[in-house]
Amino acid sequence: MGESTDIISDLPQSIIENILTRLSIRDAIRTSVLSSKWRYKWSTLTDLVFDEKCVAPASDRGVVENSLVRFITGVLLLHQGPIHKFQLSTSFLQCRPDIDQWLLFLSRNGIKELVLELGEGEFRVPSCLFRCSKLTRLELCHCEFDPPQYFKGFSSLKSLNLHQILVAPEVIESLISGCPLLEYLSLSYFDSLVLRISAPSLMYLYLDGEFKDIFLENTPKLVAISVSMYMHEDVTDFEQSSDYNLVKFLGGVPLLEKLVGYIYFTKYLSIGDDPGRLPITYIHLKTIELYQVSFEDANEVLVLLRLVTHSPNLKDLKVSASPIQLFPLEEEGFDLVERDYFEYKLPRLETVRMTDVSGIRNELEFIRFLLGTSPVLETVIVTSSLSDKDAKMDMVVELLRFPRVSPRAKFLFLQD
Repeated sequence: MGESTDIISDLPQSIIENILTRLSIRDAIRTSVLSSKWRYKWSTLTDLVFDEKCVAPASDRGVVENSLVRFITGVLLLHQGPIHKFQLSTSFLQCRPDIDQWLLFLSRNGIKELVLELGEGEFRVPSCLFRCSKLTRLELCHCEFDPPQYFKGFSSLKSLNLHQILVAPEVIESLISGCPLLEYLSLSYFDSLVLRISAPSLMYLYLDGEFKDIFLENTPKLVAISVSMYMHEDVTDFEQSSDYNLVKFLGGVPLLEKLVGYIYFTKYLSIGDDPGRLPITYIHLKTIELYQVSFEDANEVLVLLRLVTHSPNLKDLKVSASPIQLFPLEEEGFDLVERDYFEYKLPRLETVRMTDVSGIRNELEFIRFLLGTSPVLETVIVTSSLSDKDAKMDMVVELLRFPRVSPRAKFLFLQD
């Protein structure tokens, strides 16, 4: 009988690397027992991802913390070659000096992607991070970010995600403008921030926090925007001026393809003096999603209409009405016929979804407008917030009476 073949040890290097990259770092290290040829194969991995699962679970937090520190330190000591990605996601490590040492090591090994998702604490990003000139992706969570004076930005950075970071507003603006290749930007959990964004290569923008004002000053390549804005009590939390926020925020994004606005976003856009027609047409915009729109506020309705009528290739529209009137107003009537809105056409609109509809006049008039101006409309999905069955039925009957220019348009009424 001939000698048995060691198939595992004789696998091509490319296949071995493919196998290792699909395993967690803990399991990749365990492959060392397969054969002598596999013993240190893991040590050349360029992507290292660490979390609590790297070590055995324990009821004592200190035990897990110390085990995780020893594990990560050991991996870095035995590692050979460049490290392109380092990700640490754990609530166990917050202000350990070991993290500073790891980052110093990474800064000398050509790190390209760095993700630090730490528990709430006071971890201050060390100065060595700002010398990582090859960084293309940076994600920081629960950190203090204070660059040294010599820092001018990351010249190669394409993706930046800052979540609940302690940082001065001017530092954020300087950081963004100092990353000329930045394509993806996400900022979340920031308080009372007036933000100016100058990023000529930016394509994807995600904002979530108490932003008092936002200026998109040099973002001509933006294709997707998602914004959540919060306020404490009333609209005066936003910066007040005669400049129309809709134009100020969305007046310089001609390539926009998708717009998503959550709570208070339409309220923010409605501030300022309406100039009439917008100075821009969104010929690439295909999807609009706006949540918690106050249809009692004529200015918010106007924002919605401005966006829809200036997006000739819009295909999908989703609007949720504000279920709780945070700004108690008597409904301001909005005569669409008088304002000549029925002269517009929405030639590409196929799907409309309206949620939390309570049946007030502006909501129904907006739906009537969509039905009367969308020749290829196929589906209108309506979810009502009404609890009274008779009131809900009256609303359904009225909606079904509205004329439709699309012969294929159909209603679908869903229970809230």
